Amino acid sequence: MDAEGARLLAAAFAIGIAAIGPGIGIGLIASGALQAMGRNPEAAGTLTTTMFIGIVFAEALAIFGLVISLLIGFKIF
Repeated sequence: MDAEGARLLAAAFAIGIAAIGPGIGIGLIASGALQAMGRNPEAAGTLTTTMFIGIVFAEALAIFGLVISLLIGFKIF
């Protein structure tokens, strides 16, 4: 394997591994929010807002992984 192939493989691993954690986290956040809404339907508005804030923070990690992957892929980093 040459240096170009290793660089592209590293970029693929960077985004692949960086997307696993936020994907699991977002699933757990949504699951918890839906269970809470099932137990207390009156709190659905507050729970939805809190759920979206949690999803944004979890997705930020995947976006950082994407940026690192692009930096590696385009030989910037």
